[in-house]
Amino acid sequence: MVTTGRHVDGERLRVAEEAADALRKALRQAGVTLPSLRVDLVSYAGRAADPPLVELGRCTPDTARRLADALRTAGARGEPPPRGRERAPGRSRGHDHDFGRRLP
Repeated sequence: MVTTGRHVDGERLRVAEEAADALRKALRQAGVTLPSLRVDLVSYAGRAADPPLVELGRCTPDTARRLADALRTAGARGEPPPRGRERAPGRSRGHDHDFGRRLP
């Protein structure tokens, strides 16, 4: 079976949209809304990331505090981090490309 470029692009977008939707749902369950949460169309169009990045966007200080509280609560319950692909293929391990910081 031959895969068309359109199918591959659709699959790349689907993966990113599903991740954004899953995050949106989990945040909603924690009482947090990130109004700008979406697929980053620049990374989709430019193929800088495969799959495209999920843009978390901006939020109010109150939303940032609620997000931090939700993460602390999950950590305090001892919930393990989700398993799965943690970075896009081809990305160097341990770098936060948005801020240039080295991560553990």
